[in-house]
Amino acid sequence: MVEVRYLSFTLFVFFAVFTIKDLFVQSESSELDTKEIPVTRVGSNKFIGPTLKFLYCFSCGYQKAYQDYGNIIHGKYPEITVEGEHYVPPGYNMFLAKALGIGKLLIIMCILSGVNIFDFFGHIEPSWWKWCVENKLYSCMMLFFLCNALEGQLVATGAFEIYFNDVPIWSKLETGRIPQPQELFQIIDNHLQFQTEVGAKPGFAK
Repeated sequence: MVEVRYLSFTLFVFFAVFTIKDLFVQSESSELDTKEIPVTRVGSNKFIGPTLKFLYCFSCGYQKAYQDYGNIIHGKYPEITVEGEHYVPPGYNMFLAKALGIGKLLIIMCILSGVNIFDFFGHIEPSWWKWCVENKLYSCMMLFFLCNALEGQLVATGAFEIYFNDVPIWSKLETGRIPQPQELFQIIDNHLQFQTEVGAKPGFAK
């Protein structure tokens, strides 16, 4: 009995840690991005040039692409400030993903502790719940990975949006692909040239 309780407690800690990590990965990663901005943020403190902002899908693995582009732009355009943030899923997707994560943790707690949640609703315990309680390890792992997959689908937008001074210059949601470096360089050059021409005209602040 002691070994069973110890195993249940260990499993609960394992699933709780990973569930909490999944629930707060968005905010934690946003803080990480803020700390990483000095690496990709370019320009000197005396002069703040144009800003190139990336909004990317974290669950799609586009953070690495953002960092690579930031390093490339850092070398080619030292006057440009590079920033990056996670693209927030539209609608209630993020809310549903977090609710699913909390529900997953609560169900795993009930399975590991052997609590019959159907007693609270006045229903007879179904056979599948008995199977889950009798096979704690397998059922908890299956529930954990299944819910993780659903959460990933809810927050996966496939976004890789680029803004130059808050003006959209590229959207993967519209084009279906990430821009090639030369394409992005051409777009940036056009905006820099336009900005220089506007600033040089009489009546415009330089």
